[in-house]
Amino acid sequence: MRYIRPNSLTWWAGVLATSSGTSALILPHQEQLSALAQLVSMLAGAGDTSPLALISLGLGLIGLRDRIERGFRQERR
Repeated sequence: MRYIRPNSLTWWAGVLATSSGTSALILPHQEQLSALAQLVSMLAGAGDTSPLALISLGLGLIGLRDRIERGFRQERR
């Protein structure tokens, strides 16, 4: 359960990107979801607004946050 960190802003950004990508994949013809997907990708600095790119971005953010935290923890020892 080390990937679930609700106190981390990076974790929440990853969850938002993953959930908006998943919802855009499930309901592709919703205007509001496509606008949300464009906003999330613009805020994340991604050029692609496809659902799979948003899911990959979200999972990458969650994994990156965990890796950085583990790297800092190992340097302190």
